[in-house]
Order: sequence, then structure tokens, then C-alpha cells
Amino acid sequence: MLDEYDHRQIGREQNLFHFQEEAPGMAFWHPRGLALCRVLEQAARDALSAEDYAEVRGPQVLRQPIWEASGHWQHFAEGIFKLEHDEGQPSALRPVNCPGHVQLYAHALRSHRDLPLRLAEFGVVHRKEPSGALQGLFRLRQFMQDDGHIFCRPDQLSAEVSQFCRGLRAFYRHFGFDELGVGLSLRPSARLGSDAEWQWAERALREAALALGLGLREQPGEGAFYGPKLEFKLLDRLGRSWQCGTIQLDFNMPERFALAYVDAQGQRRRPVMLHRALYGSLERFLGVLIEHHGGRWPAWLAPEQARVLAVGEASGEYARELCRALRGAGLRVGLDRSLERLGGRVAEARRAAVPFLLCVGPREVRERSVSMRRAEGDGAEPRGALGFDAAVAQLAEACARPAFAAPA
Repeated sequence: MLDEYDHRQIGREQNLFHFQEEAPGMAFWHPRGLALCRVLEQAARDALSAEDYAEVRGPQVLRQPIWEASGHWQHFAEGIFKLEHDEGQPSALRPVNCPGHVQLYAHALRSHRDLPLRLAEFGVVHRKEPSGALQGLFRLRQFMQDDGHIFCRPDQLSAEVSQFCRGLRAFYRHFGFDELGVGLSLRPSARLGSDAEWQWAERALREAALALGLGLREQPGEGAFYGPKLEFKLLDRLGRSWQCGTIQLDFNMPERFALAYVDAQGQRRRPVMLHRALYGSLERFLGVLIEHHGGRWPAWLAPEQARVLAVGEASGEYARELCRALRGAGLRVGLDRSLERLGGRVAEARRAAVPFLLCVGPREVRERSVSMRRAEGDGAEPRGALGFDAAVAQLAEACARPAFAAPA
């Protein structure tokens, strides 16, 4: 039996998602759950737009030579879903997005003036996780990465790492995470590249983090096979630490794919590649969020921000008009026109963690007003009657998305 705060239990109670044995490690997203995913995507897109990323999309299936060149075919073989594809040539479902972004970079000859080039993708990936390791949204075989890759000159590296790190604390604070730890993951035993290259890369990340005043905890052996990384860890309300955001320095992939840019003297040079993500896995971050908040959503984040309760047959059209106005103001709104007792309908909305309840009956129809309640605490106490336009404006303000694009 699951704990009441387990994200799988809350996901069932709030009709967010479910799992089936026919698709192990892959979630079936219900409309309310998908609405949450879209909110997370939009928050990340706001941050990407502020930092001048171009959003792209790559193929789900790539042939073996690309995975061999990236090193994944050799160093991540146990995690790849391999398949026969395209005239019998071995291929794989992508476990990561980075080789696709490398192909996008290599599609044109780049000048030093084109750099840094920042590419981003909300890319679905597949990883062949053992069935015993699967754990709800925390460990999946299919999930979405808010992936981004920066191609830059070596002299731009420190500024790019700093720009990414600088806004993280404010970004996570919007979701209710006030404490942020930072780990520096160093060279693993199985890796690409020389010790001299690793020493340079590790020093570059360490110096950039320390220049920002980030307290580092070094993690020997925890780096990716292609380079070291900074990992950002969130502390939830239960005191658990979750690794989410990351920025990784990759000096191997540009070399293995022979990436180049033309410098000011007309010479071809090798760019540096950075892998970055705010969530890591969007689904895993959502699982952390569910347990952190216990399923009681901040108004801006709730999958259903308001529910209109129509009282009596005659109020149905007015209730629909109110829903249309609220949706036009950008809110996620549900409509309840059932004939059950109002107290039971309010209780059901509270179980669904809907922040605002709007009751409309014969009196509200006559007065073009709305009776607003806040569905939280020991009871859903009335907030009083508001005029139609005032109710829409007040709710739009109360449920507004934070300014993720604002500087930290």
C-alpha cells in the first residue's frame, strides 16, 4: 500500500496519470496531468527565451554510426533500446538528445561570430531500465528531457556556465524549493578523453562555480563518460535531496564529430559543448513536486485552477459564460453542473486540490455576480460575492504564472 504522500497515490486520486503492465516504465497522461506537464514546459520556455535559446527537434531513431561516434553505443549499451530499422541497419531509439543537436550544429559551417549557439529541445527519450528499478515517475523508460546544448568558444565557457547557474535559485524558488546544493561530479573510471583534458574541464567548472559563490561538494567518479558536470540538488519538505538541474562540459563529442568554427584569422577551431537542463527529467521533477507539496498545488501551478459550480438548471448558461471568460484570461477551469448537493461537490473539488471554487446560482445570474471560495484549510469559506468582471480579473491575478524570465 502506498503512503498518502506518494506521488503515485496522489496521481491516482487527482486523476493525473496511471501505469499499465503493457507499457512498463511509461506513463499514461490524463488531461489534468498533461496540463501540469505543459505548465512546466512553459516555465522552462520562458527561461530559455530570456537566455536566447533556439528551440529545435530531432529524430527519435538514429542509426548505429551516430551512436558509435557519440560513444553511447559502447559506454551506454545496456541502456539503449536497439532495433532493426531502415533496410536492416542497426539503429536505436534515442536515450539522449545531444547527438541530434550535434548534427544540427554540423549542418552549416559556423563562424566565431555565430557563437555561442544555444539549442534547446523538449525531447522524449527511451532508456532500457531494468524492470525492478522502475519507480513511478522517478524512474521511467520513456520520459521527456528539457535538454539544451551550448556550442561556444573556449573563451566564452566561463560566462556560459555562469549565466546558467545564476538564475537557478530563483527558478526553483518559484516551485517552493528554497534550498539548493551543488555537486561537482568528477571523472569516472570508464571515460573518454585524456587525463589532461579532464583536468582542464574539471578546473573550468570548479572555477566558474566558485566565482559565483556556490558551495561545492565534490563527487569523485560521478561524472558522465564524456565530461564532468555540476549537479544542482533540491531539498524537499521531507528533507530529501533530489538531483535535478545539471550543466556538463563535453570536450569529447565535438572532437569525435569533428565540429568546427572559423576564427577571426580564418582558421578552423574546435568548439566546446555544454549540456544543460533545469529539470533533467520533466516527469521526475513533477513527481518530486507532487510529494513536496503533498498534492496541494500553488494556484499558478494547479492543473485545474478554478472550478465553476452551477447551482440549479437555470444557471448553466451563465456558468458556461464564466468558464469561457476565465479560459480567455488564461486560466485552467473546470465546470461542474451535477445535481448533487453543493457540500459534496465542494468536498470533491477539495479532494482534487482545486484552489478556487466559483458558485453561481439564481442570485448570481440575476446580479451577474460570482460567489468565490478558496478550497483549502478546514473549510471552504466564502470570499463573498464579486461582479463578473471583477471575479475574472481577481482570479487571473491570483493564478498568474511567476516571471521565470526575470533576472535572478
